[in-house]
Amino acid sequence: AVKLPGYTRIIGAASEPQVQDLCKFLISAGAKIKGVGSNVLEVEGVKHLNPVKHAIYSDHYEITTFLAMGAVTGGEIRVRNAMPELFGYINQVFAKFGVVISYEKDTAVVAKGQKIRFDYEEGRNLMAVKAQPWPGLPVDVLPLFIPMALAAPGGSVLFHNWMYEAGLFWTSELTKLGANIVMCDPHRVIVLADGQRLKGAKMEAPYIIRATVALLLAAMISSGQSQITNGDALYRGHPHFAENLKKLGASVSELNSK
Repeated sequence: AVKLPGYTRIIGAASEPQVQDLCKFLISAGAKIKGVGSNVLEVEGVKHLNPVKHAIYSDHYEITTFLAMGAVTGGEIRVRNAMPELFGYINQVFAKFGVVISYEKDTAVVAKGQKIRFDYEEGRNLMAVKAQPWPGLPVDVLPLFIPMALAAPGGSVLFHNWMYEAGLFWTSELTKLGANIVMCDPHRVIVLADGQRLKGAKMEAPYIIRATVALLLAAMISSGQSQITNGDALYRGHPHFAENLKKLGASVSELNSK
């Protein structure tokens, strides 16, 4: 649209950070785009784009992944270049699980030894976590909070993925570890945390990046050894994931990795 003559109006545009970053890159190259960060973009075509130097945004999905890892395992995690201005609502969801994300300039910190506790609304005994369009909780990071719920000593959480039918079917694999999970319908599951230690098992990953990560996080808090098959999707979003986990002290190995 930026090279087409005339005006283009894009309605229902995604507004996630990576889309905003793309728009800012194009604008710096000479594109004329209004409404960046909203769901309506107005583009005035230009004849030429200019070469520019541009620093790509940090991956907010990967940042959330490592913050969740620290929260689930009770370890300390420090993530540099964490772009705190992007994490207002995501950090509110962490807070609902009793996890505080603090910042030292652009470094996000999960302090060691934080205990998972559910922040129920008054008069309720079921906490709800629902995927929302940006700036709400991205559907891609919703799975990361499911093993966090399993790490709690007790309580219940409803997870709602209204965007994708069957998007939570993979949670049935967690029951192999001993997790107590109820499938309500194709969009919702309830995690019943009972404080029992999960036990390692062999699980099959779906072709969903963060769901595969969620299985791995659950394996981290399970006793014994776990094996995750069909994990290729992981490498689409985390090409050096196992290597980074080893640097953090995790006992993980890759079998037949690509």
